[in-house]
Amino acid sequence: MTQGRTRKEALEMVVDWFETMVDRPGFSVTVHPGKEGEFEVSSTDIRTMVSLLLQRRRQLSGLSLAEAAERLGAKSRHAYARYERGESLPTIEKLDQLLRAVSRDRDFVLGQSSAR
Repeated sequence: MTQGRTRKEALEMVVDWFETMVDRPGFSVTVHPGKEGEFEVSSTDIRTMVSLLLQRRRQLSGLSLAEAAERLGAKSRHAYARYERGESLPTIEKLDQLLRAVSRDRDFVLGQSSAR
């Protein structure tokens, strides 16, 4: 939800939110409007996008890094944290496992799309 008065303003605010949350020089996102109010967000920096997604999902679930790692079945919180810090880029299958560990009450549909 944004304060944008038009769809264009709202989508600009989505871009601003992502770039503010990441707060890294050179990081940028593009919003691709879809049908019925939907949109997709893309970036050439996939590692950072995945990192942000995992961090936000874990925080919204109220989990610590250690709890997320435990749910993942890892022996150390560092096994999970390396993905959240962007040190490792998970495969789609691994990302699915990571998201299930931090968001048990949510369903996610993951997929890769070709560059636009």
